Amino acid sequence: MHKYFLSNSIPVVQPPYDFFIHINSTPGNKQMNTTLVELFASCPRGMENLLASELQTLGAQHVRETVAGVSCQGSLSIAYRSCLWSRLASRILLRLGDADGTSRESLYDGVQTVDWSDHLEENSTFRVDFSGATQGIQHTHFGALVVKDAIVDQLRDRYGWRPSVQAKHPDIRINVHIQRGIAHISLDFSGESLHQRGYRLETGDAPMKENLAAAILLRAGWPDIAKNGGTLLDPMCGSGTILIEGAMMAADIAPGLLRTRFGFDKWPGHIQKLWLDELEQARERRKTGLSGKLPRISGYDGSAGVIGFAKANMVRAGVKPLISIKRQDFSDLHTQGFATGLLLTNPPYGERMGDDASLVYFYRKIGQTLKAQCPGWQVGIFSGAPELCRSIGMSPKKQYALFNGALPCRLFLYDVMTTDNTSFQEATPSASEVTQRIKGSDGAVMFANRLIKNQRLLKKWTRKQLVSCYRLYDADMPEYAMAIDLYNDWAHVQEYVPPKKVDPEKARQRLLEALEVIPTALDIPEKHVVLKQRQRQSGKNQYQPLTSSSSMMEITEGKCRLLVNLRDYLDTGLFLDHRIMRLRIAEEAQGKDFLNLFCYTGTASIHAAMNGASSTTSVDMSNTYLQWAKNNLALNGISPQKHSFEQADCLQWLAKEEKQYDLIFMDPPTFSNSKRMRGILDIQRDHIRLIQLAMARLRKSGTLYFSTNFRRFKIDDAIKRTYLVHDISQATIDKDFQRHSTIHYCWQIQHP
Repeated sequence: MHKYFLSNSIPVVQPPYDFFIHINSTPGNKQMNTTLVELFASCPRGMENLLASELQTLGAQHVRETVAGVSCQGSLSIAYRSCLWSRLASRILLRLGDADGTSRESLYDGVQTVDWSDHLEENSTFRVDFSGATQGIQHTHFGALVVKDAIVDQLRDRYGWRPSVQAKHPDIRINVHIQRGIAHISLDFSGESLHQRGYRLETGDAPMKENLAAAILLRAGWPDIAKNGGTLLDPMCGSGTILIEGAMMAADIAPGLLRTRFGFDKWPGHIQKLWLDELEQARERRKTGLSGKLPRISGYDGSAGVIGFAKANMVRAGVKPLISIKRQDFSDLHTQGFATGLLLTNPPYGERMGDDASLVYFYRKIGQTLKAQCPGWQVGIFSGAPELCRSIGMSPKKQYALFNGALPCRLFLYDVMTTDNTSFQEATPSASEVTQRIKGSDGAVMFANRLIKNQRLLKKWTRKQLVSCYRLYDADMPEYAMAIDLYNDWAHVQEYVPPKKVDPEKARQRLLEALEVIPTALDIPEKHVVLKQRQRQSGKNQYQPLTSSSSMMEITEGKCRLLVNLRDYLDTGLFLDHRIMRLRIAEEAQGKDFLNLFCYTGTASIHAAMNGASSTTSVDMSNTYLQWAKNNLALNGISPQKHSFEQADCLQWLAKEEKQYDLIFMDPPTFSNSKRMRGILDIQRDHIRLIQLAMARLRKSGTLYFSTNFRRFKIDDAIKRTYLVHDISQATIDKDFQRHSTIHYCWQIQHP
């Protein structure tokens, strides 16, 4: 006869992912199936009412929802049945007792009140899973050691033997959870978490847990749809978890049938006959379910490798004949030949897809495709980035908060009623038509109107000056903190990192709103919107590519053809705010030797060369940017004989250079700690030496242009006393940057 701790109450709040069984009497093996036991079925948050309904269906009584779980009563057979049939619970624990957990001594003594010979045998292996903390026990590893010592010491002292501790695949798992100073001591019936069905050995990126897939299927009403012959379709199925769980529901297959181990297998109190009866009934139901008429279940995914994983998982689950699956992109979705039913999917988000711009337009494409291809269908979209679902363009009839592990997610349910083939790339609309087409919050509409207004105000200027690349927007509305530069029909969006006082979620939501309206407001294709986040770059990072698409674009400025890259680097290869400065250099460069320090992609050198400079010398530490500069030179058909490129630290190079120049342009970074430099460059500290070295290379009649974008920069009085210094900053700010005229400072410096 086995002894169990008796308690008069069931805790209202239990640790997540546990399933508690509390024995109300002291039964023997023969009487345990008729003995009422108290159960606690825990689940990820958001599933409580689903789990309550499931347990009632399994025969549990007095069902009551609690935080992250459900308490109920039932027989030992109900406990076994729950292990086998619960699609939502994660673990099953048999309560053995409670103890004072406020100190090591009290916990040790409390654990020893349990007769561990009832639960462990001489050759048993075990492990302790410990969670929670008190003032006296603040680390889970320490708590587990106290429990282990109490168990081993008792068995050794009383019986002269001790069981072995085994971390992986132990015979018995002991679970201790401390809550409000009370240690709840339990025997783990589940072994491994019940969401691990046994069929999923291979997954794609960001896999969904099996019990979560079951929950969203239940939330979406799949069991009723299946009974009525409806279709289940997942057009972004990944490794097939939603499809497999849906097939197991439709065919009445117990999710635990594939498991080879449970935590009660080697428990001395295990009643094998009760368990075998449950197994036999489950196998018979599976046989009956598979022989009946089943609904159509189909899935697609764009990755051939992931499709291979899904097929292997379906074979292991025994449902491969029930599911059709193939490699197909979501954009090719069609439902011709399908009975209407449920389209349920977990679209990619975050790093799985790309930048926020790509995600916004992909989710918009989801909405357009669903409205065009799935009228009359029920649709469920599950996402870990629920703010993106606004871009779908449909109002959900219901939504549910769920968790994928620790990640908060949301399930949106839609009735797709109409066909909508709206195109976002139609003929150029009027400003009022554009405004009418903008969907979103009042702020998003105001933002779109600002873009339209700015473009209209700059239109005459761009045509007169033959400017095709310019800044359209620069945080004009502070809540939409970004800069938008237009390069022909491309929008380069640079998100400013929000201040710490701004809620990151609100900032992200405004960014997504902005990305959604930009293509419509500017009448450009969605794929022509490129997003980057601006933050301080230092050292080697400022030269590293963000991606490797090698997507160069040719633009024109004055007489020059220049290459820009909107995707692969933080900057594009062209500082738009220096447009007037480059054109000024072009006007002054004829017949002169020109030196371009910190030359970046050499655009100022190209302007000088195209306007008759005798020679140009371009110096930069980055070989990547120097090669870019050489490509710019070649693009304009200029022979490299009179134009040299030097990879060097400008300070060191100037100290060694002997040649004299007529015209020098210097636009150093604010700060650099590149490994190629001997020290750290700080422009406020180092500008005196930089200017002095440059002026030593400047002919008596020459001109040095010194520029910086450091907003707090102050040119040293020693420079003003030594040379003729003129602040020409305002004269170098073009019309598109006049809203933020402090974007850079510039001085003309000459010998007295």
